Amino acid sequence: MEGATVSVAVVTSRTEAELIVGLLRSHGLRAAVAADDAGGQYPQLQMEGVRVLVAPSDEASARRFIAAADDTAGPVGGG
Repeated sequence: MEGATVSVAVVTSRTEAELIVGLLRSHGLRAAVAADDAGGQYPQLQMEGVRVLVAPSDEASARRFIAAADDTAGPVGGG
């Protein structure tokens, strides 16, 4: 992504961030992953968090999609 961006999520892994980016892109938003982990080669460096970035004009929509996805995910493991 070029130009100014804002962070709409900080997660614990590049995989989770890529899933969020995929969700946002499927809704027509431009999104990118930002992590200081040498392109995924050093995942241990992700301890600072992996950020999902969008254009400022897409921030509100991105936050709504992420919140909606969190609400429908439900508990993991189904116990």
